[in-house]
Amino acid sequence: MTTRRATLSAVRVALAAALALAGCGTLPPPGAGGARACGSGFETFERDTLFFGRAIPSGGQVSDAEWTAFLDGTVTPAFPQGLTVIDAAGQWRGVSGEVVRERSKLVVLLHARSEKDDAAIAAIIGAYRQRFAQEAVLQERQAVCVRF
Repeated sequence: MTTRRATLSAVRVALAAALALAGCGTLPPPGAGGARACGSGFETFERDTLFFGRAIPSGGQVSDAEWTAFLDGTVTPAFPQGLTVIDAAGQWRGVSGEVVRERSKLVVLLHARSEKDDAAIAAIIGAYRQRFAQEAVLQERQAVCVRF
């Protein structure tokens, strides 16, 4: 009887774990043409969020004036239709193994997916890394449904 209870208990635990992890799976496959199906009145867009750390590895910070100049001269011309900038405080572990805590800027871009936009985002990331000696700029991308 004890073995049967143990087996039932193990099955319950496995079932509970499977149900709990079901929400962690991948998204359903995209609709026709590789686009996610959006409801009536919505369009399929990409949302790219770029995470720009402001600590300069050799010391100091990217100043507000330097950030504004970068935004106005590099990001805005690439996405003149609009974007959102969010102030944040971030931390991450660099290649040195040390945790870096820094003021950050998040730039949220909503756009139709295109090679032109992909190239523009890559150029923005490359320009920031070069100009401010950054090890990385994090890019997060999601397919989203939007309406204006």
